[in-house]
Amino acid sequence: MNLSKADLQREVSYKTSRSGGKGGQNVNKVSTKVELLFDINQSALFTDEEKILLKDKLQNRFNKDGLVQVICDEERSQYLNKEIAVERLVVLLTNALHKPKLRKAAKVSKAAKLARLGDKKAQSTKKADRRPNFDY
Repeated sequence: MNLSKADLQREVSYKTSRSGGKGGQNVNKVSTKVELLFDINQSALFTDEEKILLKDKLQNRFNKDGLVQVICDEERSQYLNKEIAVERLVVLLTNALHKPKLRKAAKVSKAAKLARLGDKKAQSTKKADRRPNFDY
């Protein structure tokens, strides 16, 4: 599935608050910290099967209301923090929807087995020839 930022931005809600850290007096006046909330259950972007998969893989990212929560307070600009939060959500959802390929067990071929046994036999013969031959 190909997620786009524009589609996601229609379905997310934001909470803003004052952020700590650098910024001087600006920090005390402007709400730059962004908390992005996304409700998987209400989303029209995913099928029921994908929603179950997302809930399973992202269960530790849910808040008490059952919403996926992404917090960003890295930048001094609320707009930039919103952009970063949406990008993080896209990465989070994309990684959660990724299904790894099933591993097929490889079988050793008959020729490879015979070659290995032949090498063992040659090694054994080589070492046996080094031993002294006592005929009493």
